[in-house]
Amino acid sequence: MESSYATDLNQFRKIVITGGAGFIGSHLVDLLTAHYAGEIVVLDNLRRGNLDNLAKHTDCLQFVEGDIRSIEMVERVFNGADLVFHLAAQSNVLGAEQDLVYSFTTNVDGTFNVLRAAAAQGVSRVVFSSSREVYGDVTHLPVSESAPLAPKNAYGASKATGELYCRVFKRSGLDVRVLRLANVYGPRDHGRVIPLFVERALRGEPLILYGGDQILDFIWVGLVVEALVRAACHPALPEAVNVANSHGMTIRELAERVQAAVGSTVAIEVHPRREQEVLSFVGDATLARKLLNLPLPADPLFGLSEVIAWMSEQIQPS
Repeated sequence: MESSYATDLNQFRKIVITGGAGFIGSHLVDLLTAHYAGEIVVLDNLRRGNLDNLAKHTDCLQFVEGDIRSIEMVERVFNGADLVFHLAAQSNVLGAEQDLVYSFTTNVDGTFNVLRAAAAQGVSRVVFSSSREVYGDVTHLPVSESAPLAPKNAYGASKATGELYCRVFKRSGLDVRVLRLANVYGPRDHGRVIPLFVERALRGEPLILYGGDQILDFIWVGLVVEALVRAACHPALPEAVNVANSHGMTIRELAERVQAAVGSTVAIEVHPRREQEVLSFVGDATLARKLLNLPLPADPLFGLSEVIAWMSEQIQPS
């Protein structure tokens, strides 16, 4: 990790990662285990997380299967912790629409439990992974952190509510840092646009575009976990920081990139756009560059080949 904050991790005796068996959480575990000698605890209910993601780290962390909707569970796991990375969530737009109750109880009630347990157990710092979905549909790009919270869908509303609770607890003295993540991609993800496109292209199936003109801001998971660690170790941050690449790309451009990278001539099919999805987002990454020293590449999809290699292994016949 090329970060001046790497050695600062050792100020923390115990780190807890909620959702640490999931996509982003397990990559964060990879980074922490390489640079941190203290105690690491992962709390995950394994609804989307997978223990295979942590298999190479079983000797250097403690895994607790549990749910952040249980305050007793969260308080028990947070006992003695100095730093909490809160990533556990119902983590996509369509999933939230399909199960509104789980989305609310996990993303709102669960985040409230994380914050009150952290305060009760004397946790020094909480890093909350929010989302670009809190902005909703915007009129100007790129979107800075000063834009109002105006979520368009249930997922964005749940994350915005979580942020508001972070503000409440911060005013009460809990050191909470909020990162608003753009469209994160990388190995171990599933059910979102890049892994869906890659899997379909590898199988020779058409790529389905719901609209196709939406503009998204993709960022590599390795940069996201760098940002999480740097945010945890920074002496002070503003209310929220975008973690984005500041490079817009349409869904059609993405589909064509996947076609080219896979070497596939599969068809691209255009279906009607889904109303709950945000039309355009490009994040202003000025603060991420300035405060977190986050290196942002010219090509946001520089890691696409790694996703293709990983997905190829997942779909091999047994």
